[in-house]
Amino acid sequence: MEALDAAIAALEASPLGAAMRGQKGLYPAVSIAHVAGLVMLVGGIGVVDLRTIGLGRGVPLPALSRFLTPLAIAGLVLMAASGLMLFSADAGPLSRSPVFRTKVVLIAVALANALIFRRLFGDFEHGREPPALARIMALGSLGLWSGAAVLGRLIAYS
Repeated sequence: MEALDAAIAALEASPLGAAMRGQKGLYPAVSIAHVAGLVMLVGGIGVVDLRTIGLGRGVPLPALSRFLTPLAIAGLVLMAASGLMLFSADAGPLSRSPVFRTKVVLIAVALANALIFRRLFGDFEHGREPPALARIMALGSLGLWSGAAVLGRLIAYS
């Protein structure tokens, strides 16, 4: 735990942390990028999840997934990079925040859910509706990513 605390302190004291705290306009710009990443991630994977659950059955799920999954992955990469930058500005206090810690757990579980989902189901076969487990995992995905987003907003108020 000491090594993690030292790494968090080093990140906050780093030139990145200093720039995020001191460079006028940088924090808001990175925050906007973080929100854009969230829109890409949840917009992409959320639509695929809703289709997996059963909405919009007229839209072929394999094609939809192949089209939107790269957008969701790009959003995840943008969120990870911008999230690290935002975290660096106030890493010590954030790392002790129960709201932030819960957000990180939800993200980890959502990522594990996505990886397991991909391994089990891929992009589905054309014309075949997803099995019950896929629909349950898609519903879980919606809840996990939405919960992480809500907790992200609540960090400012905790």
